[in-house]
Amino acid sequence: MTWIIVGLGNPGEEYARTRHNIGFMLVDHLAEHVNVAWALSECEALIGETEWHGETLVLAKPQTYMNRSGRAVACLLDHYHAPPRRLIVISDDFALPLGTLRLRPKGGDGGHKGLRSIIEALGTTDFPRLRLGIGPRGEAIADPVDFVLSEFRKEEWADVEIMMQRGQQAILLAIEQGLDRAMTAYNS
Repeated sequence: MTWIIVGLGNPGEEYARTRHNIGFMLVDHLAEHVNVAWALSECEALIGETEWHGETLVLAKPQTYMNRSGRAVACLLDHYHAPPRRLIVISDDFALPLGTLRLRPKGGDGGHKGLRSIIEALGTTDFPRLRLGIGPRGEAIADPVDFVLSEFRKEEWADVEIMMQRGQQAILLAIEQGLDRAMTAYNS
C-alpha cells in the first residue's frame, strides 16, 4: 500500500524559512530521515519515493503555491491509486502555539487556504492531517498574514527543531502502528 505525505508551503527561496512553509520543512526533514531524493512529477509537485516498514511512502511538496495545493494532491492520489485515508497533509496552524502538534483523521480547513484547496479538489474532509503550531506565544500580532509569511526568529529555531523531530516521529508511528496510536502519543 502507498502512503502519500504532503507538506504544504510555497515554492521559492523567499518563502523557504517562513512559518507558512513549515509543512515543506517537515517533509524535507522526513525525506532526509528515510533517504529520499526529490524529483519533479507530472502532478505539479516535487516528490520522493521510498519503502518504509513494508509501505511505499511518497513524499510530496506541491509547487502550485499554497492556495492551489488541491490540484497537485488530487493528481497524486489519482496517479498512485491511493484513497484519501492514505494521505497525510502537513500544514501550519496559526491558532496553535509554536511547537504544538495536532494529528487528526479528518476535519475542516480551519481558515487554511491550502487545506481548503485540498478539500475542494478531493470533495471530502476525510483525510488525515498534521497541523504544526506556528502561532505566537502570548504576543499581540498586528497582521496575521505578515506573521505567517515571516521567518522564524533565531530564538524560536530550537522549538522548531523539536517540533520537526516530533512531527516526523508522529507520521512514522501513524504509518507503522495506526493513526489512533500516533494521536495518543503526539497530540499534546
